[in-house]
Formats: sequence, C-alpha cells, structure tokens
Amino acid sequence: MLYDLAHCGDREDMLPPGHRVGDWIVAEPIGEGGWATVYAAHRAEGSAGPDDTVALKVLPTAGLAPRQARQVAESARREAELARTAPHPRLVRLLDTLVLAAPDHPTLDGAIVLVMERARCTLRDLLTTGVDEAQGGRIVAGICEGLAHLHRSGWVHIDLKPENVLIGQDGEVRLSDFGLAIELTGTHGHSAPLGTPDYLPPERWQEPLGEHGVRTRTTADIWALGIVIHEVFTGDLPAFPGATPTARAAAVRQYAEGRATLRLDPAVPPFWRALAADCLAPTHAARAPHTAERLLARIHGRRPGRRPRRPRPRTTLLALAALAACAAAAVTAAALWPRPGPPAPHARIRVFNAERDCQDRTDRDPQCSLGLAVDPMRPYTAGNVVPTRVWHNDTLDADCQLPTGLPVINEDDLSSTLWYRVRLPGPTTAWLPAIRTKDRPTLDRCP
Repeated sequence: MLYDLAHCGDREDMLPPGHRVGDWIVAEPIGEGGWATVYAAHRAEGSAGPDDTVALKVLPTAGLAPRQARQVAESARREAELARTAPHPRLVRLLDTLVLAAPDHPTLDGAIVLVMERARCTLRDLLTTGVDEAQGGRIVAGICEGLAHLHRSGWVHIDLKPENVLIGQDGEVRLSDFGLAIELTGTHGHSAPLGTPDYLPPERWQEPLGEHGVRTRTTADIWALGIVIHEVFTGDLPAFPGATPTARAAAVRQYAEGRATLRLDPAVPPFWRALAADCLAPTHAARAPHTAERLLARIHGRRPGRRPRRPRPRTTLLALAALAACAAAAVTAAALWPRPGPPAPHARIRVFNAERDCQDRTDRDPQCSLGLAVDPMRPYTAGNVVPTRVWHNDTLDADCQLPTGLPVINEDDLSSTLWYRVRLPGPTTAWLPAIRTKDRPTLDRCP
C-alpha cells in the first residue's frame, strides 16, 4: 500500500529533490509502502528518450537481514520478468531497472530502482472524488482486460486493490505493483502468505502453508475484483461489514461458511451488483466459471445507455416476471441448441439488434452498428472486431457454426455461446454471435 508523502520532511532514507538516478532527476516522493518508496522524476538535461516524466520505485536492501534482502530482490525480479514476458496496454510499463548509487545516503546505496511510466493518480485517489456509472464501468472493464491478459499469460496478481490500479495520463487503466505476482504451474501456483486482508478470498484463510507457500489460483484475483467493483460504485465502501480488517475478514469467513448472506450496497447498479456477486462466490469452484475473459465479454455485451422500460401495473408484475423468465430461458436455449435437422452447407441469416431505438431506423447510424468478431474464442471487444460493421436487418451468408465460443450477453440480458461464421466480400470471414440474430439455421460445426 502506498501512503501520501506530501509532508514527509527531511529523512535520511529519502532521496532529496534533484538527486540523479540514471537518466532521471528526482522531483518529489509520491508514495510509500512496506518495501518501497515511489518518486516522481523527470529526464535529465542532455539525455534522450520518449518519456519526459516517470515514477521511480526505489527498493532499499541496505541494513536488511539476508532473507529480507532476498525477498526484496525477488519482488523486483518478478516485476521485471512480468514486464518483459507479458507487456500489455492495461499493465503499467516498466522502462528500466537500475541499482542506485547514493554514497551520501547509506540506507539507500545499492537500492534496486524500477523506472515506470508515470500515472495521473490511483483508483483510490479517484474514488475519493467519486465516479459515475459510465466511468466506473470503463474502469472495471479496464481492470478485467488487464487481469484477462495476466491470467492468459500464466500470472496471478495476488494484490489487486484500488491502490494498485493506476489511472494513466490518458485516463486509461493500468494494473501495477506486481511484487507479489506469481507464475502458474498448471492450474495454480504457490506464494508467500502475504496480501491485503480486505481483498483475500475465503479459501486463503484455510489454505495450509506448505514448503513452497500457500496454493494460489486465478480465482483469488476474481474475488479481489468483486471487492473493487463494490468500492468503485459505492465510493470506497467495503463489501463486507466491520470496522477493522480483522472484523471484515471474520465476516468473509461467516459468509463462506454459509452463516451469513452476501449483502451488497444498493448503490451498486443492478448489472454491476450481479457481476460483483459472481466474483464474490464463496468458493474457488463456484468462482472458477467467472474468468476475467468471460466477465469482460459480459461487460462488452451490454451496451450502456439503454432506455429503461416503462413500469407495468403492479397487479401483473409477478405474472409478467414469470413469463419473461420462461421466454428468456426459451430464447437462450434456442441460441445454445439449434433446431434439429440435417446440416446445411450455408444459410442466409438476418442481423438482429435488441436495441429498440435502432430497429426502426432506416439510416445507418454508427451508434446502431454492430461488430463482427475476428475470433469467437477471444473477448468480444473493440480489439477483436473486423472493420466491416452491420446493422439491424442486414443479411449475411453463414457457412458453419461454433457452439462453444465465449458467451455474449445482449441488451435484454440473454446469453449464448453459439457463433456463426459469416462470409464478407472477398476472402474475408468473420463471426456473428447467435444472440445477434433471430434465425437459427442448423449448419455444419466449424473446424
């Protein structure tokens, strides 16, 4: 955790403004944690490079016991290794690693320095001023993108929390502080019994400490994501009751043991409350289906700004709710399991946009366009969409189907894992999620 250092005063273990570290001149301290101090720095005159300002994360090793010094060095090694092997726009960039020469500051001489891109603020800073639902949604989506990449690359963050989510100068999310991150070996890895108590999943309190540490899986990050979602939409309120981390950890254990229910704050909007509840499933097994990629697909499958439906008379509410549930189940089942019959070599399918405002438009308004995916096994996001756009009632030629793609949820909260491969002009092919058509042809399964 980093703390405000605006009034740190003169300390022997702090670098003074103007101290040179490699190509950088220290400006001021901006944060401090258990092992590190972070400074703002600017490029020294005469040195060349693309970045003019950076953050210097200084990890001292002088005066530490040998075991502690090894832990600090291992933490820095992990951060450097992850940055080298798994770079991504949603992870903070590591620009360089240095060893600090500071003979006038014995406690800092020989410290490890990580040179990182400078962020505008942390998510924790942002939550003190509050965010609206649209901004909160973009932040959560950015966190999911970063986690999905980490998990695909075989890493678990372990210490996801608002202090470790940076908001870049461009306003985009960057995950940071990978000093506790671990590489997976198969389905899990092992880590030291460290982390921030408010963000640890229930099983972490029961996992035995073995020779290699505590068993850790990607679902630990999903639990922490659920806590962060709750904080984003409530202005920093914890998801579990208690005046102290110890009390809140006890509430988590009660919930995991079935002695208490999950009670998320009503300030969390319904869609995000459902997402957080899935992230906060009480066991690893219950959380496992809710991977970062699938959560991201749910987020991007929901178009913001949909008009609320007009309220219906109270006397018919229960009956309509039951009918809606049956209809949703029927439509979803149809999307997942097409009508039986002999497979066809190809079929014409009509695009369906669930946005009612877009169904009656005759112009091809970009706001009403729908994307076709490049790969149905990757999240249905802007980076996985072909340039060609389609609109409601467009017809496409489909040549095969894939029943087991990533799930997509439309504006009516209907979900499907079925995708159709469609032909575009020229040799190009793309993929349309079945949730975006009312047609259900039976086609050959795609190879």
